[in-house]
Amino acid sequence: MDPSSSIFILVAALAGITLLFIFLYFVPVNLWITAQFANVRVGIGELIGMRIRKVPPSVIVNSLITATKAGLALTTNELETHYLAGGNVPNVIRALISADKANINLSFKQATAIDLAGRDVFEAVQISVNPKVINTPSVAAVAADGIQLIAKARVTVRANIAQLVGGAGEETILARVGEGIVTSIGSSVNHKTVLENPDKISKLVLQRGLDAGTAFEILSIDIADIDVGTNIGAKLQIDQASADLKVAEAKAEERRAMAVALEQEMKAKSVEMRAKVIEAEAEVPKALAEAFRNGSLGVMDYYRMENIKADTTMRDSIASSDKDSKDSGSNKNEKK
Repeated sequence: MDPSSSIFILVAALAGITLLFIFLYFVPVNLWITAQFANVRVGIGELIGMRIRKVPPSVIVNSLITATKAGLALTTNELETHYLAGGNVPNVIRALISADKANINLSFKQATAIDLAGRDVFEAVQISVNPKVINTPSVAAVAADGIQLIAKARVTVRANIAQLVGGAGEETILARVGEGIVTSIGSSVNHKTVLENPDKISKLVLQRGLDAGTAFEILSIDIADIDVGTNIGAKLQIDQASADLKVAEAKAEERRAMAVALEQEMKAKSVEMRAKVIEAEAEVPKALAEAFRNGSLGVMDYYRMENIKADTTMRDSIASSDKDSKDSGSNKNEKK
């Protein structure tokens, strides 16, 4: 055989194989055959159009087969539109089948809206069938008698299909339940009534309608545990007494400082008056000298005045010595 003929045959075979793979890629015959045997009417043109629109035909066809076998009336256009919008088509189909078997009213439009909203629609249907239990964190509240109570609750919820789009999530449920627990404990007269009847908390919280505007329906709220915390009232009183004591000490220190300042002021005045007395006493010799000059005071008058002064000094010393002897005697008697 001519070498050129052999090369031509080889190239032709490779081209044929390539064209066959391209044909099978754009025309998924196996999927078409599977759909026909599953009694799902899907045309070859629709499958080629899915390839051109970059939609995996296997996802759409298999999901449509599953939905048809479950008795759901859906079309390829609906599934393809949801896929192009960024939705999870197999998850939506599973959710619709679960809802149909559980007699839950869930339309394809609702399911796709929930899926596109970022929620797991299949999990939501499961929660509707099998309610979910949410454990709240420890909630601390103070009763009217000042005793702190720390409570934990278990909230049983069921998904509210009608509120899944735009409804609040678990965080809102936990926040509202915590607020209700704090309110109910705070309105109690004392902590003993709460410990004796913890079901009152559940009843008061359920009456508040905490599931309004949320994606869940609260079925029950059960108080799992209540612990007694610190005596907040006594602690506040101690803190207040400590603050009052510091204020009183500050005021006393202020008065003491004022008294010290006044004492120093009086000492300064006393020194000033003593200086004036000394100054006045310094004028006495001058006055005596002047009296001697102008004859108002004689020598004998001066000596009599000095005698009187000496006599007065002697009498004062005698009086002070008698007083000291009496004081010492009284002290000896007291010691005896």
